[in-house]
Amino acid sequence: MNRDLGVWTYQDCALVLIDYQGEIFATIRSETSADLVELNVRLLARTAKAFNMPIVLSSVGVGAGINGPTQPAILAELPGLQVIDRTTMNAFEDRAFSEAVKKTGRKRLIFGGLHTEICLTFATIEALKNGYEAMFVTDAVGGRSQTAHRTAIERMSHAGAVPNTALAVLCESFRDWTSPQAAKAREVIGWYFAEIPKLTSEVGV
Repeated sequence: MNRDLGVWTYQDCALVLIDYQGEIFATIRSETSADLVELNVRLLARTAKAFNMPIVLSSVGVGAGINGPTQPAILAELPGLQVIDRTTMNAFEDRAFSEAVKKTGRKRLIFGGLHTEICLTFATIEALKNGYEAMFVTDAVGGRSQTAHRTAIERMSHAGAVPNTALAVLCESFRDWTSPQAAKAREVIGWYFAEIPKLTSEVGV
């Protein structure tokens, strides 16, 4: 894993967001609160847009009447982006989803999704099987329990996926304060640092 380049660049990556829906947010019981997960997903979305990364956004069970749509605050960050609705828990078993990921042309996928132990893990493991490299963002996901969440992180890591955090994804994407990308990065960081104290004092700003 990552033999050619130890860190990831925005030119190599696509962002894949899975099942950020109200009913699923409501059952998060792992260490990151639902509000903070949502903020970190919004940070990922803003990062991807700042660096022109392709984005794939998917929901589960909306058409089937099982779940509601993607959270409005997340949709607001991604105007015009088509949401791919599935019935499958493994997103790669949905043809429209797998074709959308392939169409990005990127082989490094940055994943966020709910729940950690189900739809996120299944997609991440399947991506590795299909020849992609996979990163998952630990503070932009949540499980039904702490045990389920932690077990999923171990499973994905053992399979070869890379754990990371939302702010680290942003910093890894540009890495140089004098680079042409730094101005965009500062805008996103400034927004995030203004928002996060509204939710928690556990994250340093």
